[in-house]
Amino acid sequence: MDKPTVIILGGMEVNKLILGDNLEILKSIDSNTIDLIYLDPPFFSNRNYEVIWGDAGEVRSFQDRWSGGIDHYISWLKERVEQMHRILKSTGSLFLHCDWHADAYIRVMILDKIFGMNNMVNHIIWCYDTGGRSNNFFPKKHDSIFWYAKNIQQKLFNDNEIRTFRDTSTMHEPILKDENGKSYQRNIKNGKEYRYYLDKGVIPNDYWIDIQALNPSAKERIGYPTQKPETLLDRIIKCASNKEDTILDPFVGGGTTIAVADKLNRKWIGIDQSVQAIKVTELRLDKQRDLFSSPFIVQLHKYDYDTLRYKNAFEFESWIVQQFGGTSNAKQHGDFGLDGKMSDNTPIQVKRQNNIGRNVIDNFLSAVKRADKKLYDKNIEEQKPVGHIIAFSFGKGAVQEVARLKLEENIIIRLVTVDEIVPIAKKPTLTVETKTVLRDEKGVWEIEFIATGTSEAGIEFYSWNFNYDAEKGFKADVMIDKEGKQTQKLKAGQYNIAVKVVDNDGLESIEVIKLKVNGKVERT
Repeated sequence: MDKPTVIILGGMEVNKLILGDNLEILKSIDSNTIDLIYLDPPFFSNRNYEVIWGDAGEVRSFQDRWSGGIDHYISWLKERVEQMHRILKSTGSLFLHCDWHADAYIRVMILDKIFGMNNMVNHIIWCYDTGGRSNNFFPKKHDSIFWYAKNIQQKLFNDNEIRTFRDTSTMHEPILKDENGKSYQRNIKNGKEYRYYLDKGVIPNDYWIDIQALNPSAKERIGYPTQKPETLLDRIIKCASNKEDTILDPFVGGGTTIAVADKLNRKWIGIDQSVQAIKVTELRLDKQRDLFSSPFIVQLHKYDYDTLRYKNAFEFESWIVQQFGGTSNAKQHGDFGLDGKMSDNTPIQVKRQNNIGRNVIDNFLSAVKRADKKLYDKNIEEQKPVGHIIAFSFGKGAVQEVARLKLEENIIIRLVTVDEIVPIAKKPTLTVETKTVLRDEKGVWEIEFIATGTSEAGIEFYSWNFNYDAEKGFKADVMIDKEGKQTQKLKAGQYNIAVKVVDNDGLESIEVIKLKVNGKVERT
């Protein structure tokens, strides 16, 4: 419930980051609803460096893939691709990114079998020049990206969106003008003239040499070793989807697919078992957001008590009723104080409070009778609950009255605590210490910031925003800091510096340090 506004498309929530096993989540998505899927699953490299974030979810997934060698890996991936094929629209496409370790197995044993050989569109070779060299063999400097369509006759291909232009300075053929004044290069082949118009551009070949892998100092780097460049995903998303289409990435990793999809005004769903993958992607989205950005939500395994307890009451009521399996009331008035109903129309009331008293039971019972007396009598006769009350906790008086109603009047009211519906945890605590290291001859201070977070779940990482603006929100300058230590050089002036801590449940806290630097350093 980090971002409470939900966008629903065809009964499905989109613009949503989900922490969990992608197989189970894929199974819950309706068939024929996704326009484009890009997946960059962990490569079959048999190396521990596949474990990048290092949190429990990622390690567990790594162990699952490797327990039975290549056959187990292919089986693990195949059942996920089967679900991806099911949820793709007939016009949809899947791009699967892999390397030489298993590309042949993936193509023959998974993609050809599930999509059919005739629905293969391209075997794209992405070439790059980063990485090591070898004196024993030709250096391995490419990945495979398999493009398969759900139905090759119906696939979408926006060629004009991804055309590229040649550098005319390297052309050997002369540049000519036609009768319309357009520049072109002429090529004669088998006695036939072909014209390449410079203003139109050309569709890239199936070997991509114009998009380089990210170097260590690239501006968009976030600290994820196998992070893909945004230009790569930009080409894929533009060529096979339109604005407002829904993009799915079931292996979020460093979040590049989601970040690019969001920039290109696509709807999206991102899934990963790693807390860090989900939270870092959230930070990337927050950093690039502006007034025109669409809202998004983050679904974690656990929910922060304070966030649920003190969020907008109506938003919380609607959300918890849905989590309980009911339908929330669209209106806030004229509903007898009831907030939703179950599939059989039995009423639900939500109290965003602790220690609910007996008076709530009395008022609820009266409201239930007035709302639908016929249903009320029917539920009593069939020994079913006449209604459900959801709250954070119930006082002794409420519990005793519910017991008395059942025993003496045959009336059943079900009391349900929020933590029976969704798991709740306490968000981490955070303290920040500042240490003045030194001041140079120009009056610039070097200051060390030390953040200390505590959580029963354990701390995952820290993020820092050194020019924090509360109205614009947290925009991370340092996304991943495992130690919680940063050093900054500050001139005279006022500074708002924010640090965020994320624990192993994905819950977070933020602390803002206000500094005044003028001959000395003061926290204000």
